Amino acid sequence: MKRSILFVIALLFTTTTFSQNVIQLFNGANDFFKLLQEEKFTDAHAFFDDTLKTKLTEDNLKKLWLDIGTKFGKAESFDAIQSKAQGEFFAVTVEGKFANGDQNFILGFDKAQKIVGIFLAPPKSTVAYAKPVYADTNLYSEKQVYVGPAGRQLAAIVTTPKNIKNFPMVVFVHGSGPGDMDETVGANKPFKDLADGLASKGIGSIRYVKRTLVYPNEFANPFTVKEEVLDDAASAIGMAKTVTGADPKSVYVFGHSLGGMLAPKIATNSPDLAGIILAAAPARKLSDIIIDQNKYMFDLSKDTTAENRKHLDDAVTQINKSRITQLGTTIKPDSLILGLPAKYWADLNAYNQVTTAKNLSKKIYVLQGGNDFQVSKTDYDLWNTALGKKKNVTLKFYPELNHLLSPQTEKGSMAQYQTPISVSETLVNDLSLWIKGK
Repeated sequence: MKRSILFVIALLFTTTTFSQNVIQLFNGANDFFKLLQEEKFTDAHAFFDDTLKTKLTEDNLKKLWLDIGTKFGKAESFDAIQSKAQGEFFAVTVEGKFANGDQNFILGFDKAQKIVGIFLAPPKSTVAYAKPVYADTNLYSEKQVYVGPAGRQLAAIVTTPKNIKNFPMVVFVHGSGPGDMDETVGANKPFKDLADGLASKGIGSIRYVKRTLVYPNEFANPFTVKEEVLDDAASAIGMAKTVTGADPKSVYVFGHSLGGMLAPKIATNSPDLAGIILAAAPARKLSDIIIDQNKYMFDLSKDTTAENRKHLDDAVTQINKSRITQLGTTIKPDSLILGLPAKYWADLNAYNQVTTAKNLSKKIYVLQGGNDFQVSKTDYDLWNTALGKKKNVTLKFYPELNHLLSPQTEKGSMAQYQTPISVSETLVNDLSLWIKGK
């Protein structure tokens, strides 16, 4: 398996609408991929708008196409199958068929029918989500609500146990990247599993769509985790306190991955929280985590050729650029590093989640899975060293759990997420007892 640096081109949509000839867009998308098939990279590159031409050079486009061929085999056919208006832009989905499998692409077009973004569409799960056996729908109800300021609200679900008064509430906070309210990954929905499982045991919750999924236009300018995560978490916490039947003094935050990393900051900003749960939470800098992930995938590939080693070394070099702690004349706030603005990295690197957590007196639960290849036991050990002796902290290592908190027999790869396996019932039971305990 060859490795290469992945350049993420964000589609930054505005709020202006316009009409567009869908057939022309479909033809343009198909023509673009036909040129790639014919290896006419100069002509294909001409489809890009000026900004994308700078971000994704002709040489980078050629390399990206060759990498796709290495992974999926010879390209056989391309067909535009769907378009979706996104403010001033149109997102066109193109179905690609290759010798070794299928891969869909999404092209973003502006009103001049120039391509402003291109990225791989996530694979569709061939297996449907399965409700956990421990979720008893007779014991709870769900209500659709909206979280956040008017005009910028996020769809959310409030899950509440039936026939119970003064029940605790949990606010779920996502990991990195755009995510729906269930934190769906492949055939798995960990936030839905947890919400239903906890509700079956008398604990309510709020889960909501992540802002980066539905309002990408808000992130056209330099941003930080405040705009990405913290503001919406605060809004959800405020709503949790007002849920009918809930105990406003018993609100908890469940932070997963990046959300767990930020949970101590969220608790600092909301000092009346009863406690926080750090699930698969990095104790180190995000740059360290990304390097670990790349090294893991390199080892998993069993491809130790000089070419593949160079791909890894090049990736590490690029990732290390994200370690900045301050901006300057050469590094501007909007400079992109790994697809995120330099302002984002400088702000995140100035934050020490372990120190912040040590200064908290509220209840803290730190959990980590042994089959998690995205965040490792190294981070759990750092949490344990820093917090293990604090009376307000509970730490537990689950050897069998992966990053989605489901039991597995090995660490595996992203392909593991395509099989539906519910969040561990043992974990749900442990969290329930901890939340209800004093």
